[in-house]
Amino acid sequence: MRAARLSVRAVSVPMRRALSTSASVIRQAPLLLIDLATDAGVTGRSYLFCYDVVGQQLMAQVLRDAAELIAGMRLGPQGIGALLARRWRLFGNAGPVAMALSGIDVAMYDALAQSAGQPLVRYLGGDLTPVVCYNSNGLGMIGPAKAAEEALELVEEGYSAIKLRLGYPMLAEDVAVVRAVRDAVGSDVAVLVDYNQLLGRDEGLRRCAALDAEGTRWIEEPIAHDDYAGLSAIAARVTTAIQIGENFSGAHAVAAALSAGASDLLMFDLQRIGGVSGWLEAAAVVQALPLSSHLFPEVSVHLLALSPHRDLLEVVDWAAPVLLEPLTIRGGSAIAPDRPGTGIVWNEDAVQRYRV
Repeated sequence: MRAARLSVRAVSVPMRRALSTSASVIRQAPLLLIDLATDAGVTGRSYLFCYDVVGQQLMAQVLRDAAELIAGMRLGPQGIGALLARRWRLFGNAGPVAMALSGIDVAMYDALAQSAGQPLVRYLGGDLTPVVCYNSNGLGMIGPAKAAEEALELVEEGYSAIKLRLGYPMLAEDVAVVRAVRDAVGSDVAVLVDYNQLLGRDEGLRRCAALDAEGTRWIEEPIAHDDYAGLSAIAARVTTAIQIGENFSGAHAVAAALSAGASDLLMFDLQRIGGVSGWLEAAAVVQALPLSSHLFPEVSVHLLALSPHRDLLEVVDWAAPVLLEPLTIRGGSAIAPDRPGTGIVWNEDAVQRYRV
């Protein structure tokens, strides 16, 4: 099976709840929808989350350049992946380039699994196993009262784990929001917190230590994601699990973090880790640390199901409006759809509505 045509469409999808973090406020999801048509009549699909309009434009240009290179090539991660890596080697295979190439990799695996007549997880040697989810659709930096109200809404959607963004000007404000959410949802719901790399080493240690008494499930990226020495020092001195990994760009970053003892938990982001190929390579070095996902639940559910150390699937519904059949969550867990490929098929009416 060979690549016949790669096409990309940009959409901007309204989010049900704006996401306010210590870094930015996002109200619209800028996505790139990728279709990889093959000479066998199978079309592989994937999407990228671009963070903003500039990222969307940069990644779209990389994809258009890549389309000319891979036309006529036999599908396979070694051939296509190696060719694309060489193309941008001097410029740098990182950032928007790496994310764009991850989208091609995912679409390629979708096509391969479809051609084999298997769901992606089975094509990769796994099974349709339930994966516990956490609801990440909201809980930005909106203050104690609103956060408590929104937390109840997220739990009422059928989840037993939710994620809360922190990074208020004062530590007391962080603690007040955590307590308000905890009081609202009760002790049976896992509350995860995320600083989005806001803090320096000293303040990171101070705030993480203070949260030890608040019963949070994990503290995500309290300081710079690649400050492994600083993260290791925090992880050694606080009781709450430290979570990192959404910014890992390949297996080498995973290995470096593990060597430094930088965290208690790990998570992969599909488009940063290198698509399906990068995820599989990185997962091979995870060892026994619990592994979760960041964004892209429709594909991540297949990949987490492969892991004997799987932890939690992050669920955001940002792409759901442009999907014909969004991922189904039942009882707080998700199972990869029992149909060939990843299960991603576009709702073309919605795609036209949100095109930019």
